[in-house]
Amino acid sequence: MNHPDVDVEAMKARLITLRETLIDESAGSAGARDTVTLDQTSVGRLSRMDALQGQAMAKAEEQRRQQNVTRIAGALQRLEQGVFGECIKCGEWINIKRLESDPLVLKCIGCAE
Repeated sequence: MNHPDVDVEAMKARLITLRETLIDESAGSAGARDTVTLDQTSVGRLSRMDALQGQAMAKAEEQRRQQNVTRIAGALQRLEQGVFGECIKCGEWINIKRLESDPLVLKCIGCAE
């Protein structure tokens, strides 16, 4: 049984919307992760360093987005299995305000510490 205070359909819609947003952001930032051209005749050394740093930051952000897409898939699976909102460590219900704040949490506040 899912958390008794969770509106399952609303939570599912929220998670799907969040997943779609992350996928759209990923597609929109693909250019920032492209290989940086290291042609010294077209840009100076500092410009190349800035471009490499920007690329590294874009790749790190993409990795975070993909991790969240995976976490969303897990939350949707828990909703389908009827265990959404249950702490994976102790089995108690996660506080509803905590779930509303971050529907991807897996542990109650006591087990998360």
